[in-house]
Amino acid sequence: MFANLSDRLTETFKSLRGKGRLSEADIDGTIREIRRALLDADVAVPVVRSFTAAIRERALGAEVSGALNPGQQVVKIVHEELITVLGGEQRPLRLAKHGPTVIMLAGLQGAGKTTFAGKLAAHLKAQGQTPLLVAADLQRPNAVTQLKVVGERAGVPVFAPEAGVTREDERARGNPVKVAKKGLKEAQDKQHTVVIVDTAGRLGVDAELMRQAADIRKAVEPDEVLFVIDAMIGQDAVATAQAFQEGVDFTGVVLSKLDGDARGGAALSVAQVTGRPIMFASVGEKLEDIEVFHPDRMASRILDMGDILTLIEQAEQKFDQAEAERMAVKMQRGEDFTFTDFLSQMQQLKNMGSMKKMLGMLPGMGAMRDQIDNIDERELVRTEAIIQSMTPLERDNPKVLNGSRRARIATGSGMTVADVNSLVKRFEDAQRMMKAMAKGGGLPGMGAGPGGFAGLPGGKKSKGKQAPQRKVKGKSGNPAKRAQQEQAARSRSAGEQPAAPAGSAFGLGAAPQQDLDPTQIPSDLSKYLRR
Repeated sequence: MFANLSDRLTETFKSLRGKGRLSEADIDGTIREIRRALLDADVAVPVVRSFTAAIRERALGAEVSGALNPGQQVVKIVHEELITVLGGEQRPLRLAKHGPTVIMLAGLQGAGKTTFAGKLAAHLKAQGQTPLLVAADLQRPNAVTQLKVVGERAGVPVFAPEAGVTREDERARGNPVKVAKKGLKEAQDKQHTVVIVDTAGRLGVDAELMRQAADIRKAVEPDEVLFVIDAMIGQDAVATAQAFQEGVDFTGVVLSKLDGDARGGAALSVAQVTGRPIMFASVGEKLEDIEVFHPDRMASRILDMGDILTLIEQAEQKFDQAEAERMAVKMQRGEDFTFTDFLSQMQQLKNMGSMKKMLGMLPGMGAMRDQIDNIDERELVRTEAIIQSMTPLERDNPKVLNGSRRARIATGSGMTVADVNSLVKRFEDAQRMMKAMAKGGGLPGMGAGPGGFAGLPGGKKSKGKQAPQRKVKGKSGNPAKRAQQEQAARSRSAGEQPAAPAGSAFGLGAAPQQDLDPTQIPSDLSKYLRR
């Protein structure tokens, strides 16, 4: 969602690099570009004004003028002010000390309240809570049925004593306030720890909606009232949020559809305008596509600094700890890496979610957005099909894969023999890498260039067993290699051991590491997933 804003801000900061001192004109020009980028992203005008004024005030002070690298200091100021605009710090849900915690959802129709209710229930269930969903939306056709389906997928019970509207031309039936009261009583009787009340929405803000939502709030006295807002509606998000704040007085905000391609102005406006924290973000259609909103991490994503902490948390949640320990013990013992292990690692990687999303959380990936978008994530599915078409003997002993076996595997997986051969070749490379790591020898195929890994710019592709190198007495015509030869000669004359070449295992004796230059990355990354 923030791709365009991120690109604009990154491009703006490039003009500040390498400057030992920033003039007032430099700062004004930078702030002008930031203002344009925010307005293009549909951020509310009052928010833009206060944001840029705060940056200008700090940038013209001693904080920047006395810095060794003023350009980086300006980026730091923008990052900190973005965190402030997004709410400052993450606030967790307030849980009741006695009785069930009551969470009421409010918002316009189509914002994604019902879907988020299921996601939140699944999220809380994973934390050891026992949630109950209450279907108090009796206005929208089949809203009750949708909540039942979502609850069944999440494995959470749904309290729905009223069927609600089932057709467009049908008049509303039932009393949502009474349904909410009965739902709370049901949760108390059956000892549920959390009650999530899904309320009705409208196509626009109106008095009836606000009165009904206020009556439900008064009846159940919720611990949290979460306002679910579509992150794609832009400037109108401010007026809608203010209307709900006055009518219902919500305690937190949920940004839905944050995985869309809109400009994202709502996310940068609603917390600042309402003074209420953004607590959750819905980033997809699946039940697991819910994130606790961290203002500092979102600010880092917008400035293309990555979000490593979220990536680590996802890995900790999805990866099987017992399987990871088993693989660690296997590597320590020097046992062979098999196709069974390969399949297990692939399945755990798939459990983490979209490969594109994971790569997008790495710092500096904004410059590679087109290459990441070209990655074919179905390649993992094809690879999995090939391995699952092997017998247990073939998975544990790949050396038995002769021509007839490979033809059978190709037929069974719906692939070609060339696809199977390509996978076996990649597996053999991975197997050699695992053996080298187990022996403490680092990664094989590390070249002297900045790329390092085999197959990337600056590295060399592994060709199996390498032929012994022929000794050359004269100096090399390669400047880098000639410099290494001269350094080795000086070390020998001084009685020292020759230094390790650049790119040696774990960086021992290596030359200072260079920053990655995005322009040196291939235009199409999909070839590294090629069959």
